[in-house]
Amino acid sequence: MKVFILAALTADGFIARDSDHMADWTEKEDKQLYVRLTKESGVMIMGSRTFDTIGRALPGRKTIVYTSKPERYQGIENVEATSETPNALVSRLKKEGYQSIAICGGTQIYTIFIQANVVTDLYLTLAPVLFGSGMQLFHSTLDKKLILDSVEKLGKDSIAAHYRVAD
Repeated sequence: MKVFILAALTADGFIARDSDHMADWTEKEDKQLYVRLTKESGVMIMGSRTFDTIGRALPGRKTIVYTSKPERYQGIENVEATSETPNALVSRLKKEGYQSIAICGGTQIYTIFIQANVVTDLYLTLAPVLFGSGMQLFHSTLDKKLILDSVEKLGKDSIAAHYRVAD
């Protein structure tokens, strides 16, 4: 099963200024890539802070929100709340027939999935923006090797890179 991290990074390596920062700093082509990849996957996993910045389920895909307060997300169409381990969640989604999973942030969610060794790919957009400080993609030390699969220019000044996680 393909489990991929999908993130936009500033040129100085940040995914946001803080946990409430909207992804309004990327070009429209990055947003189009996000929509295409998440719709192809059919399922998105994100933390509650990331979901709260979006504020709603996105059409055409299932959204799974990691939270310790699942009652906050009851009754929202196409949204499921969970606190399962990454391995258990990936296994369950595979049994449900999904062939790929998009991990959509934030830092804590990216970190627990990469540390659980379930991530197979990373789709990273490098945006022509500098924050100077902010939230990093991961919040702990890692030792992962990546293999560059492809690079494409997005919009006027952004680059999208697809990496596979080396075994």
